[in-house]
Amino acid sequence: MDKNLLDLYSDYLLSSFGATTATGLSSLLDGQVSHDQVTRFLSGEAYTSKTLWQQIKPTLRSVERDEGVLIFDDTIQAKPHTDENELICWHFDHTENRSVKGINLLNCVYQIDDLTIPVAFELVRKPLLFSDPETGQTKRKSEVTKNELLRSMLQTCQHNQIKYRYILADSWFSAKDNLTFIRHRLDKHFIVALKSNRTVALSKEDKLQGRFSRIDALPWSEDTPLLGWIKGLDFPVLLHRQVFTNKDGSKGTLYLACSDLDLQALDIETIYQKRWRVEVFHKTLKSDAALAKSPTKRVRTQSNHVFMALYAAFRVECLRIKHGLKNHALKTKLYMKAIRAAFEQLQKLKTA
Repeated sequence: MDKNLLDLYSDYLLSSFGATTATGLSSLLDGQVSHDQVTRFLSGEAYTSKTLWQQIKPTLRSVERDEGVLIFDDTIQAKPHTDENELICWHFDHTENRSVKGINLLNCVYQIDDLTIPVAFELVRKPLLFSDPETGQTKRKSEVTKNELLRSMLQTCQHNQIKYRYILADSWFSAKDNLTFIRHRLDKHFIVALKSNRTVALSKEDKLQGRFSRIDALPWSEDTPLLGWIKGLDFPVLLHRQVFTNKDGSKGTLYLACSDLDLQALDIETIYQKRWRVEVFHKTLKSDAALAKSPTKRVRTQSNHVFMALYAAFRVECLRIKHGLKNHALKTKLYMKAIRAAFEQLQKLKTA
């Protein structure tokens, strides 16, 4: 990989406010890097999660500690006007409860102190075509599930010997196979959200007798977690209900499962709250790192652009910490400087 071009392209993503193109970067550099050089860089080798690891590894090694957490989540970058392919296609967006045409990105970030570092990623690809028996429409599907991708990413993090204590995920990734994999294969702990219809037994005898209850019908205590067995798991977990107030004043309920039996309710809430950092990272990807701004048409260049955006978001995090900036403040500063420069240039032209 051409590290100089990687840094130039990621800087270009961070400083751009419109579509990013090979021509645009070449023009910005007054032709010092040609359009063809940028095009070859984007369309040559495939930049994968392994490539990202090679770039972020020195920074991670300098900050990682056993207190760190791994956070998993996915996000969809809508691309409604781009031609459909195995990468840009229809995905179900659980945040909007509808299907969206775009790129579905599964991320694993490492969170320690105030720093969030992307350590692994996968793009959901749907290369298989099939006919929907109900509508007769041709649709796409993946060869692997998101949960399988998650477990593969976890295995990679284990192979890379990343130091962490907990794995955090929302209810969409709390499948029993994932939780079993974390405890038995990785020997790690998790704190995950559960949907209200998940069933649990409150004693080992109830589990053996098949007596399970929905978690939204359990005798909850606000201060003391319940010990229980989630249906399908062979080990106990702590169950905790967190009631919170939304911005509109309505009440919300979050059901959490924690495999570390030594934690208290406040500990569970405090640690799981760190999961929000992946949401902030995804906002950085979309707002600051030009995730949606690639005009390319080929799968290779589209997927490589996603890698570039991830690397750019990582650089934003490093700059934010170095200069003591708040989230998204860097892009705002660049924007204001660009406006001032344009305004000053306009005044000079008017008086020339």
